Amino acid sequence: MAAFLLWLILLVACWPLALLALLLYPLIWLLLLPFRLLGFVAEGALGLVKDLFLLPGRILRG
Repeated sequence: MAAFLLWLILLVACWPLALLALLLYPLIWLLLLPFRLLGFVAEGALGLVKDLFLLPGRILRG
């Protein structure tokens, strides 16, 4: 909702820039999608390594 309100303010202030942003947003989202997926994979791999290191403590604790 906040992004939409900011876009409306930009539309009033400078409508060509607002229209350009509206057109480029899907393209930028598609370009950044592989990096987002890579972040999910890295987070999962690091979580697995963390859980492997903490497993002996969990077993000994209870």
